[in-house]
Amino acid sequence: MNVIFKDMDYAARPPAAPLSMPAQDFGATSFKKRPAPRPVLWRKAFVGVVAVALTLAAMREMHGVLSVAEMTLLEWIVLGLFSVNFCWIAFAFTSATAGFFTVLARRKESDAPGEAGEGASPRTVLLFPIYNENVARVFANIRATAQSLGDEPPGAYEIFILSDTTNPDIALEEEEAYLRLRRTLGAAAPVYYRRRTLNHARKSGNVHDFVSRWGARYDFMIVYDADSYLDHETITGLVRRIAAAPDTGLIQTVPNLVGGKTLFARWQQFAASAYGSFLGAGVGWWGQSEGNFWGHNAIIRIRAFAESAGLPVMPGKTPFGGAILSHDFVEAALLRRAGWRVEIASDLKGSWEESPPTILDLTIRDRRWCQGNLQHLGVLARARGLSWTSRLHLMVGVMAYLASPLWLMLILAGMALSLQGNFLRPEYFGDQATLFPNWPVIDSARALRLFVFTMALLFAPKLYGLILASLSPYWRRTVGVLRTVLSVLVEIAISILVAPILMAAQTSAVISVLSGRDAGWAPQARDAGGYAFSALARRHAMTTLFGVALFLSALVISPIFAAWLAPAALGLIFAIPISKVTGSERVGAAFRKAGLLVTPAEARPPQSYARALAHLDAFEALGAPDFRALLGDAALRERRLALVDAHWALGEADVHSPLVLGRERAKKLKAPDEICRALSDREKIALLNAPDALRSVCEIAQRARACDEPVPVL
Repeated sequence: MNVIFKDMDYAARPPAAPLSMPAQDFGATSFKKRPAPRPVLWRKAFVGVVAVALTLAAMREMHGVLSVAEMTLLEWIVLGLFSVNFCWIAFAFTSATAGFFTVLARRKESDAPGEAGEGASPRTVLLFPIYNENVARVFANIRATAQSLGDEPPGAYEIFILSDTTNPDIALEEEEAYLRLRRTLGAAAPVYYRRRTLNHARKSGNVHDFVSRWGARYDFMIVYDADSYLDHETITGLVRRIAAAPDTGLIQTVPNLVGGKTLFARWQQFAASAYGSFLGAGVGWWGQSEGNFWGHNAIIRIRAFAESAGLPVMPGKTPFGGAILSHDFVEAALLRRAGWRVEIASDLKGSWEESPPTILDLTIRDRRWCQGNLQHLGVLARARGLSWTSRLHLMVGVMAYLASPLWLMLILAGMALSLQGNFLRPEYFGDQATLFPNWPVIDSARALRLFVFTMALLFAPKLYGLILASLSPYWRRTVGVLRTVLSVLVEIAISILVAPILMAAQTSAVISVLSGRDAGWAPQARDAGGYAFSALARRHAMTTLFGVALFLSALVISPIFAAWLAPAALGLIFAIPISKVTGSERVGAAFRKAGLLVTPAEARPPQSYARALAHLDAFEALGAPDFRALLGDAALRERRLALVDAHWALGEADVHSPLVLGRERAKKLKAPDEICRALSDREKIALLNAPDALRSVCEIAQRARACDEPVPVL
């Protein structure tokens, strides 16, 4: 229904412009592939060879530590676990080092926000997929973005809100916010609104629905997240870059963090600001035309995406089967399989997003991401024709979560090895006759040397960030060298305390996924939740008990071993107070007042974020009607008709159970209050998405009430 609003000059949605987006066959042995320039192989070889060389050197040293006497089975297990963990560290170090020198080489370029360039002629759509989000924050950002594009050539940019909201109250608030937005836009870029009736395949299905129905209308799409921001010059810069590169299918920016208020968010924000530029540059340097997609703040060539990146449904049950959750990595791999370039624009600034405000919110999000990334193991097993670089990106995503249980296994294996050396009676003489006993000892000098070597690789990126910040005139002006040094030290201290908590949470998530439990689909927390101490105690109780047991066991083995394990154990033991303190906005404000964990974006807020905040008040005072008011007010129902997208992606013989149940249940009731109490949220949202059904329900209720009214006595 594309009804044009009486006081506005365009409809809630543009005319249909379908574009076929077929699901790709992972098992296909032949597929359409564009001729594409080959990437420079020596860069990939450099990263791989150096990472392997560092790992082999560490393995040799670790073997020397353990093999003073004959190696036992437990020692071989420790060596194997150490090798896998160290390989992950070595790869991250090598990529970061490549990024560090890449950023150093382009230091002559200003790292302050640039000036806006000329508008581009291709038609570009900015997509805002949302799901039960904070309406005021999302629409304030959309209004700021639309107004920033008002001076561009007419028709060059449009904005599309792709709602997957299932909460009826939030859905009605979105509609009210959209009406207010349309009344205040003026000459800004056009903004359209579509709420999907059936939430198939989550975010990837949301975008797929858009491409299938309106994709042919546009050349490019820039995908946002609900908490992401792009400066005007970044938007136009992305369009110019992809328009000038006809063989490029996707360009991914490296988002920086902004808006953090809690200590936890400010810690992440500082780390991203200090280290994110060269970490992203490193991946871009060795990935070249075989980069990755992180789901948002990227520009995509729509026809390339439609013809080559349609996602199939994975066979089997959740959590490994069904719709692909972490769709972005897979979509990038499919674009590359079809011959399109996928680039990471680490030099393009003005890309922003917000971070989870607390440890608890991060672990809730991580549980969903863990399931999606582990699902990539099935993709790796089934998909043919993927480049080995794309496979590496997928494997990096898997290892981001498997690294935690592997680290924990290494700690436990080391504890068992110490226990064996202290409490189990060694076999001093083996089967062979010998003059000397086989003493179960390790080489402590080599162990210390290996420890220093490992720490050097782990903390090198911190040093890189400090060097680059100190060399940057923009960073020195806005933050200062001394405050940067102190902030890096604070960031390291918080990292040491938080890392074991995240290790425990991610290990639990991996176990949960492998045991077959689905994470579901819940909206991500964007604002500080202010969790009560009791709630944190319930969530972190097992982590605390595990930390206590781990430390006491280490103490029984030996005080030296307990001291070695203390950094990890303390984070686990004090998980509850650490979570409480880091999740506090008051503590975060105190750190900012002290000049710690300050970033250039705080000293000089980015234009896109600042403009969004300026519009926040206009949407926070919305007076959206609730479902109860809608039932009793025909004018309200008619007012929202043009907003409803009554497109039901159902087969001829299919029915939507919540719609049928909600309609029939409501028909049996008389009063709006009774209907509201009886209907579930799924039934309410189904009726909101079906205006004819909602109207018939209301008419029946009105007739029933009229029949119940007493007849006046004459």
